[in-house]
Amino acid sequence: MSTGSGADSAPAPNTHHEIPTRERKGPSMFSSLRIRNYRLFATGAVVSNTGTWMSRITQDWLVLDLTGSAAAVGITTALQFLPMLLFGLYGGVIADRYPKRTLLLFSQAALGLCGVALAALTLSGHIQVWHVYLIAFLLGMVTVVDNPARQSFVSEMVGPDQLRNAVSLNSANFQSARLVGPAVAGVLITTIGSGWAFMLNGLSFLAPLAGLLLMRQSEMHKTERVPRGKGQLREGLRYVSGRPELIWPIVLVGFVGTFGFNFPIWLSAFADGVFHGGAGLYSFFNILMAAGSLAGALLSARRRSSRLRMLVAAAMAFGALQIAASFSPALWLFAMLLVPIGMLGLTVNITANTSVQMATDPAMRGRVMSLYMMVFAGGTPVGAPLLGWVTDTYGARVGFATGGAISLLAGIGVAIVLARLGGLRLKVDLRRGRQHVAFVPKESKEPVRPKELATVA
Repeated sequence: MSTGSGADSAPAPNTHHEIPTRERKGPSMFSSLRIRNYRLFATGAVVSNTGTWMSRITQDWLVLDLTGSAAAVGITTALQFLPMLLFGLYGGVIADRYPKRTLLLFSQAALGLCGVALAALTLSGHIQVWHVYLIAFLLGMVTVVDNPARQSFVSEMVGPDQLRNAVSLNSANFQSARLVGPAVAGVLITTIGSGWAFMLNGLSFLAPLAGLLLMRQSEMHKTERVPRGKGQLREGLRYVSGRPELIWPIVLVGFVGTFGFNFPIWLSAFADGVFHGGAGLYSFFNILMAAGSLAGALLSARRRSSRLRMLVAAAMAFGALQIAASFSPALWLFAMLLVPIGMLGLTVNITANTSVQMATDPAMRGRVMSLYMMVFAGGTPVGAPLLGWVTDTYGARVGFATGGAISLLAGIGVAIVLARLGGLRLKVDLRRGRQHVAFVPKESKEPVRPKELATVA
């Protein structure tokens, strides 16, 4: 973890001899909701997140309906995340420089206006695929600032003691909305049309705006804002590059986010081309993934620490299950595997997110989280069109398996790197009652990296 001026604001890394297991008390799953400002934030977020998921499902299905191409769905996704790749680091500089609550008021209002604009085009009957592309790009431009501001604003609302719990509940919030949003979207698409789903999404942003306005500034955990100056972008990059506990989780989520999270492409292709269903089946697939993701988020809220070994193990299992699901011969088996895939995907995301936030000095958090989001989401403009092309050319099964294989190999690669940095070796013990596979310290060498890297064991 960081040893800088803000290191004492994050919990120290847990080691095996630090606290006896029997003496540890499990944290409350919803402890951060005791904080009024965070309750307002979470309440507004669940409303807008539901609208966002309605819009995502409707947007993907609308593009597929207009073009008949999985690659076109990939292009839409890519355009929405392209600004993050191009300008994401600048968004982090802005988040560190200006009040995050003020930034969020502007960004949430802009996201709502984008939803209303897409609704107006669809309801008027003038919608064309380039309209969807343009609005997707504009949404991406707004999220360049919204993402790092929102991610780092959590610590200002709850403080360091509740940071992990609040980040986990944010993901649970998002996945709860993912359970409702696709179901509502499926009903709206098949009954009154796509336009009303887009309209409800636009109006849903009134809820987080109200929550932000009602917050009490006196109850915030103040963080020092970075004054305007030269070299702040390079400073953030240097900060991360010198800390392996930051850079390797970011590298891993970069591979997983770029190649393993292209579910709009794969699930729409499986629903339409493999199992010959419609928008209802596509929504059903998303609901199953959301159920798994919600379970993963709630389990993460109960964990006390964010160990790197949990991160790499979840990434490898996530990739392996994607490969298994891609070749599932029956609809029921494919659907059943989506639940643990969703759970493991959220475990990867939350574990990496909280590990990075808790190891970062508060004054650098906006820039570090912008780099995290740029790598995690910004790789989509590369991965989505590529895997969309693979899916169109070789079929949905090959496309899904390709993404899973890359995630699996990335997990293995980062595990090996972390083991070497921590002076660890792989130990396999097949005896009954023993931990069968584990990383343990090398007997012949002293660890060459900080102690926190040994938590990969």
